Amino acid sequence: MNTQMNFEQARFNMVEQQIRTWEVLDQHVLDLISEIHREDFVPVEYRQLALADVQLPLAHQQVTMMPKVEARLLQALDIKKTDKILEIGTGCAYLTALLARSGQHIISVDFFPEFTGEAKTKLTRHGINNVTLETGDAIKGWAQHAPYDVIVVTGSLPVLDPCFQKQLDIGGRLFVIVGTSPVMEALLITCIGENEWSTESLFETDIPALAGAQISTEFKL
Repeated sequence: MNTQMNFEQARFNMVEQQIRTWEVLDQHVLDLISEIHREDFVPVEYRQLALADVQLPLAHQQVTMMPKVEARLLQALDIKKTDKILEIGTGCAYLTALLARSGQHIISVDFFPEFTGEAKTKLTRHGINNVTLETGDAIKGWAQHAPYDVIVVTGSLPVLDPCFQKQLDIGGRLFVIVGTSPVMEALLITCIGENEWSTESLFETDIPALAGAQISTEFKL
């Protein structure tokens, strides 16, 4: 009971002190963050830090996004109940759960089978069944199920490849973080017509490269 109380207080603090102060005021997003418990998704050894304003380590040298980044991208994407979503980088599957509760169906792809396997267990436990989990290298997007209404790339890309935005339906939105450490830019790219897109800069951040991007960069070196 005590631990539960601590998490509820920490969740309240996270929403009020981290998320609202980062201009996330969409009530639907705030409700989702409160309803889906982040501590159930992060690695058990970091459970007590699940609601802190930090990136948490995952296996394979990956990390989670910070809670405020997850909330901000959800608000920016303005997901509708009819949206078909592609998530590139399943990770701990917390963002997967938030996206699934927001849209109609989500295809979540990860480079590491371990992440997609664990995600299935976590999502089932939370009664989330509108997710297709696939394992593979989505560094060029995931054309198998295109076009999408929403695409979220959870790792950074040194350079934006147009293949991602080309897999959007008209009216579709892409969230992607572009650049190299220490300063990267989070972008919202909207498909406004056949081969026509608008780009909005959302904020600056710094997260590890998407697995495939990391590998291809190292290979070139």
